[in-house]
Amino acid sequence: MPIVVTLDVMLARRKMRSRELAERVGITEANLSLLKSGKVRGVRFDTLARICAALDCQPGDLLAWTPGPEPEDA
Repeated sequence: MPIVVTLDVMLARRKMRSRELAERVGITEANLSLLKSGKVRGVRFDTLARICAALDCQPGDLLAWTPGPEPEDA
């Protein structure tokens, strides 16, 4: 997939665990895990904004585009 989620990198930089971020953002750890693994088809802007606020970062710190094939079901 051309969009890469680098949330795990930012969590490590901030020395924060997934559980803590999930609690601060108000989502389940399971949903956060799916987001970290890139297995979600989308993310709401308000959720992204809460993640950025909790990690004191920009959306571009969490998402990156890399050239590559589009998913088959796109």
